[in-house]
Amino acid sequence: MSGWGAIVIGGGLHGLSAALQLGRRGAKVLLLEADRVGAHASGASAAGVRTLGRDPAEIPIAVAALEMWRGIAGLVGEDCGFVQSGQVKVAETEAELAQLGERVAKVRALGWEHEEVIDRAELRRVLPAVAPHCVGGMIVRTDGFAIAYRTVLAFRRAAEAAGVVVREHSPVRGLERSGGTWRVRLDGGVTEGAPIVVNAAGAWGPRVAMLAGERIPIGYSAFMMLLTSPLPPFVTPVVGATGRPLSFKQLASGHVMIGGGHKGTGDLETGTYRLDIDRAAYSARTALELFPALEGSEIVHAWCGIEGVGEDDLPIIGLGRSEGLVHAFGFSGHGFAIAPAVGEMVAQLALYGQSNLPVAPFNPFRFS
Repeated sequence: MSGWGAIVIGGGLHGLSAALQLGRRGAKVLLLEADRVGAHASGASAAGVRTLGRDPAEIPIAVAALEMWRGIAGLVGEDCGFVQSGQVKVAETEAELAQLGERVAKVRALGWEHEEVIDRAELRRVLPAVAPHCVGGMIVRTDGFAIAYRTVLAFRRAAEAAGVVVREHSPVRGLERSGGTWRVRLDGGVTEGAPIVVNAAGAWGPRVAMLAGERIPIGYSAFMMLLTSPLPPFVTPVVGATGRPLSFKQLASGHVMIGGGHKGTGDLETGTYRLDIDRAAYSARTALELFPALEGSEIVHAWCGIEGVGEDDLPIIGLGRSEGLVHAFGFSGHGFAIAPAVGEMVAQLALYGQSNLPVAPFNPFRFS
């Protein structure tokens, strides 16, 4: 049993980010991934980087993370394909536009000014190809998106450069604390030890928590994504809709990525998923109704990412009840953007017992 300073369970973006920050603070870190690094939610993400429309509890983290994305090359050694394209939520009716106005007023009353309402004319200036029936929207001009798997690999390389040892195909079978040390049992009778364990196991986070005797009852979903054949450039920002689920962007290659929360079915035992063709078709129709320029394009690829989902759609971030245990999972389909800041939060919690960003809303035991 090696003398690690910290063991991170989960090789998605949040686990890698936490491992990187722990390593750079001098900890000797082992990262254990049951499958391949980025195999599930992180690698399958739409990779939106947004402060737009966040739950008020998440805004401080999202704003801090956006600042980190602006300097992402300094953090991980490359730009991860990040572009500040802006993000827009489209209103299709006057009632939806009024709803967005109420949202912006609420957020500004809390002291945040990143969101703004735009009228029909400004919406058309920002989105010339949007359907004529759309009446306005809400925008954050400094939001954007990155490339998911490129980001995962960049965080892995940076973590390894900071001394983190990454072991793939290493599922955790047991957790036991004794004498100030966590003993992490793996296949083949192998046991590793460390005073700190970070549970960043995504949809499998509740199972890892139970190994430590901690019940954190959240569910999971298999969020679907679609990719079209390439089209001439017609949209620059990332686009969402107010009244129906949609996440929509055009890549530099011309392909259009369509998501927004429609779900297939996932299997935690095997890590596999099945698409829901009816829901996928509804997602594609929504995109076509908002952007007629999609007429004639084809869906060339579709996939899912299995992700943990809490009852309130907020993540699990915080100290466990057991000494030396930190939980960070259940990001409910919108954790990609905040991963750089969450990594810092987890490292601070693990090493110092507190974070410089608020964690109370994400209490791991709020559902117990």
